[in-house]
Amino acid sequence: MRWNDRIGRRIKLSDLHVLIAVAQTGSMAKAAAQLAVSHPVISRSISDLEHTLGVRLLERNPRGVEVTASGRAILARSHAAFDELRQGVRDIEFLSDPTVGEVRIGTTPPLAASFVFTVIDRLSRHYPGIVFRIVAEGANQAAQRQNLNERVVDLLIFRKESRIVDDQASFEFLFKSPYVVAAGSNNPWTKRRKIALAELIDEKWTMPAPDDAFGSFVTEAFRAGGLDYPRATVATSALEIRANLLRTGRYLSIIPEFWLQLPGPHPFIRKLAVDLPVTGAPIGIVTLKNRRPSPVAQLFIDCAREVARPLAKKNA
Repeated sequence: MRWNDRIGRRIKLSDLHVLIAVAQTGSMAKAAAQLAVSHPVISRSISDLEHTLGVRLLERNPRGVEVTASGRAILARSHAAFDELRQGVRDIEFLSDPTVGEVRIGTTPPLAASFVFTVIDRLSRHYPGIVFRIVAEGANQAAQRQNLNERVVDLLIFRKESRIVDDQASFEFLFKSPYVVAAGSNNPWTKRRKIALAELIDEKWTMPAPDDAFGSFVTEAFRAGGLDYPRATVATSALEIRANLLRTGRYLSIIPEFWLQLPGPHPFIRKLAVDLPVTGAPIGIVTLKNRRPSPVAQLFIDCAREVARPLAKKNA
């Protein structure tokens, strides 16, 4: 049976919208409340969709519903279909007025506060009508990749890591940025021209916990130098807190160098003359393959390349 006869004229975007809501909420009742419709409307939409496709999309259980393998397959395409429609509307808006639109960026808090901020600042001066939505807080690598898969964000600014980049995503290199040992500008260690990491092991450190995602990288750095993880006087992954502690001149920490460089040289924190025995992965733009960026997202990408160019030359 041809597509038009079997599915093309029978499958409804409204039914796909209902399926997405049920999958996100895990319950038909919650989906009904979210969409402001009755429970029978939700049930009928799912039933019609299952009848049209000839497969079960949901398994009912006492706790709600669970998406089947067939359901996950159609959900993935549904996200893409709705995303393409949204992109089409944005393209039309951009054609009407190239100075407006929205771009959604997934990244990390340090990159958001430095590199992404610099791109936004530069781009918004030329296109003041663009809306920027940043997803950075509380989203780990897996969550950020899921956001990209589900089109919650248009692109990621991230280090090249296996949980972020795979055969479904493209990575465009922007720049390399090592991790450095940092201290407040009034810390005595800033006057030394060369320091061995072992000399700093008994200093006051503010670090993430060793089992934190970044803490594991720091652990590797110290182990590569034949050292144990230093005792952190203040254990936190929040870079803002660590930065304020560094400003006192009494603490040391390990931070990404780009955070000291953007949007300009940091006024209160300096990197120490310490060679860490490990380096971080390169930073770049992650997008889904076979998904064309919206015009506004492309403007952001072009501006990101410009901002990254001097950093790429410096750390080449």
